[in-house]
Amino acid sequence: MLNKFKKIIKDFTLNELLFGMSVTAKELVNTKITVQFPEERTPISPRFRGIHALRRYPNGEERCIACKLCEAVCPANAITIESEMREDGSRRTSQYDIDLFKCIFCGFCEEACPVDAIVETQIFDYAFESRDGSVLTKKRLLEIGEQNKKAIDQTKLEDSKYR
Repeated sequence: MLNKFKKIIKDFTLNELLFGMSVTAKELVNTKITVQFPEERTPISPRFRGIHALRRYPNGEERCIACKLCEAVCPANAITIESEMREDGSRRTSQYDIDLFKCIFCGFCEEACPVDAIVETQIFDYAFESRDGSVLTKKRLLEIGEQNKKAIDQTKLEDSKYR
C-alpha cells in the first residue's frame, strides 16, 4: 500500500519532468564545447589521413616511378596505375587513378611508396557531384599536391618523430 501511495505522489508531482528540467537548467549555465565547423576548426593529428595527393621533387619532376607497390598493397583495389617508358629509360606513370568510393583511407599506399610520391593530406572536407568526380586522376592528384605543398611538408615533418 505504501508503494502505491509513493507512486501516486511521484505521478502527481511529475517527478521525472522536474528531474529533466533540473538537468536542462544545469546545462544552460555550463560552458559550451560546440565547434561552429566551417568557421572554427578543431586541431587535427599529423597522422590524420584525408584525401590523397601526388608530390613532385623540388626540380618539378613527379616523384612516382610507377613501381605499382601502392596498387598492390591497396586492400580495396582503389588504385589503378599504368606506366610507360620515357626517352631517358626511366619509367613514369601515364595513368594514376584513385577511386574514392573504394578507398578506405588506410594509408598503406603511403607506407608502401619507396619515393614518398603518394601522400594522404589533412583535407577531409571535399565533395563531388557525380560518380566520375569520385575518381582522382593523376592530373588532379598532382594539383592537390602542388596546392598543399607547404601543408604536406609541415605534416611530414611533424609525423617524422613517430616513424
